[in-house]
Amino acid sequence: QRVTYRRRHSYNTRSNKIKKVKTPGMRLVVQYLGKHSKGVMAPHESCDCGKRIAGIPKLRNAKQYRTLSRTAKRVSRAYGGALCGGCVKERILRAFLYEEFKINKKIKERRSKK
Repeated sequence: QRVTYRRRHSYNTRSNKIKKVKTPGMRLVVQYLGKHSKGVMAPHESCDCGKRIAGIPKLRNAKQYRTLSRTAKRVSRAYGGALCGGCVKERILRAFLYEEFKINKKIKERRSKK
């Protein structure tokens, strides 16, 4: 069914999003929706993918983040508030494989000496 905008302009823009709601009196009315934040993104310098960091609330601006507690601004893992989970996993795996490579290299050197 058709509804009319109650405020602002009559264009379907990002700042003018609406939701159609039926009232208890069976009227169809418009409710305005607020803008949503993209959330805290992993910086491209340290994180390869630049995805959103899961576990940190999606707030609109820096002022709102200032009011959050320290634990709410991070995730309880290594590189908690800086890297996304996938990149942390990748770094750990890369470090492990590098150590394995070094160990194998030493073993090969010992065998070649004998």
